This record gives sequence, C-alpha cells and structure tokens, in this order.
Amino acid sequence: MAEFTSVGVVGGGLIGLSWASLFLARGCEVTVLDPDPAIDGRLRAFLRDAWPNLATLGMTQSEAIPEAIVTSDPAALAGVEFVQENGPERLEAKRAILAQVEAVLGADVVIASSTSSLRASDLQQGARHPERILVAHPMNPPHLVPMVELVSGQATSNTALEEAERFYAQMRRVTIRVKREVPGHLANRLTSALYREAVNLVAEGIADVADVDKAIAYGPGMRWAFMGPHLTYHLGGGAGGYRGYLDHLGPTQEARWESLGTPKLTEEVKATLVEGVQRELEAQDEATLVERRDSGLVALLQLKASLDL
Repeated sequence: MAEFTSVGVVGGGLIGLSWASLFLARGCEVTVLDPDPAIDGRLRAFLRDAWPNLATLGMTQSEAIPEAIVTSDPAALAGVEFVQENGPERLEAKRAILAQVEAVLGADVVIASSTSSLRASDLQQGARHPERILVAHPMNPPHLVPMVELVSGQATSNTALEEAERFYAQMRRVTIRVKREVPGHLANRLTSALYREAVNLVAEGIADVADVDKAIAYGPGMRWAFMGPHLTYHLGGGAGGYRGYLDHLGPTQEARWESLGTPKLTEEVKATLVEGVQRELEAQDEATLVERRDSGLVALLQLKASLDL
C-alpha cells in the first residue's frame, strides 16, 4: 500500500501543533486549519523547540524545518489523505467542524478525533460519511508520547480503523484498539483513577501535593515506564507469577479499593492543590519545565528502544 503523503490537522491548539510537528517530521505535507491568524507563528515556535528532539529520536532526516500550510479556509483540506481533528472539547463544536471538513474531503478519507472524552458514535451523528469517523486519542505531547488509542463508533467501518492503524504505524506510533466506547476511553480512565486518589490523599490531609507527586515519580511511575500494572504485579508474584500474586495479595488490593476516596473538587480542595503545586515550583525552574520534561521523554524513549520494550 502507498504511504500517506498529506495530512490535515484541524485545530492549532497545543495538541494540534504537536501532531503537526510529528507529521512534518515524518515527511508529510501538512495543512493546519484554524481561524486564529496567530497559529502560523505559534507553529513555527513549536517546531523550533520540537525539531531537535524529533531529530534525536530519528523521526526526521532533515535538518531544515519544513513549513506547513496554515489556513482558515476548509477548502484547503481538499486532497489530503488523512485528517487529525483537534477542535474544542465540546460535542456541538466538533460536529460543526466535522461538517465543514466533510464538505471538502473525499468520501474515503479517515477523520480521526483527538477527543479525550467524547464518543465517536456521538461525533458521527449527522455526518455525511459516519463510517470514516473514529477517535484517535493521544497523550500530551503526541509528537513524543507514542501511544494512540483508537475507538470506533457504532458506524465506524473496519476499513477506516485499519487505515488509521496504517497511518499511525507510518508515524511510528503505538496504537491500542479500545473494544467498547466509554467516557475517557482507556488511558484517561486509568489516569483519572490515579488522580482521584491523588486528590483524595491531599483533601484528607494524608499527604502533601509534593509528596504525592514524588511517590509516583520515584515509585510506581518508574516501573510503569517499562511495563503496565498487570505485568508489574506478575513480577511481584515471584515464582507464582500473576496467579500467585492474586491469590496471595489480592485480598490486600481489595481492602485498599474499599478505602479509596471519592473527593469533590470544592473551592477549598482546589485552593489546597494549587497552593501545593506552587510550593513544588518554588524548588525548580518553571520556565524550563516543559523543556526538561521533553528531554526526559526523549531519553526514556531511547532507553526503552535499547531494551526492546
């Protein structure tokens, strides 16, 4: 099958700019659709920062940073071979965007939405070709974090899903098929479960914000960078493996589940969380936080590649 050579990026926010950078690095002609005239400058600035990391990862062979087509005219998307939609996280706004895009696209061009919580089935309602619409949700920043979770709607065709997998494979992404539509898909449900207890521990006065963050960053987060919770607990079962862990320590897991909190984001709790983060930032250079995160992600990806993980 022929490789994809042209991509439309709809929405030039943080996720859209990150996607556009990746697609450019992989040699695609990229058209960014956004009504804000400042997007062109923001994309250039984003690319200047992202390109060295993409080059280090071998995502591009070009030292010169290519330029995208940036426009507010949906007609500019005519002829693109794949569309990544990154509009506002509101159902009616996304439906309006999809209607504009569908008016100029070929009927077989896949439209993949970066939505973090909306269902593909809801996005498909009223669409001209609902079978080509699906969810392709990344983790921020998608030009460095390789996971993309694919979720079909009720009308999504197998052909569209397979085309999306082929496209993201060309972008060197790791795709996951989520079997059933649920709010937040897969990855965000996992992170939301952790975040709920992270908030609860602070709200109940059990730990400070900084200690919660350190507990994850220097504890389970280090293991999770290499394997997920099921494999981690398999190793925790020793010779008995996962079955041994579940039989021996499963009851302690259930006891902890029963004691997990269900906090509310009251004004008092929000103030406590924000104050805690502000105290964390006092000990580091906030201006370089994104740069240091991205450098760390690059190093981690290189390590995982060297370990064949």
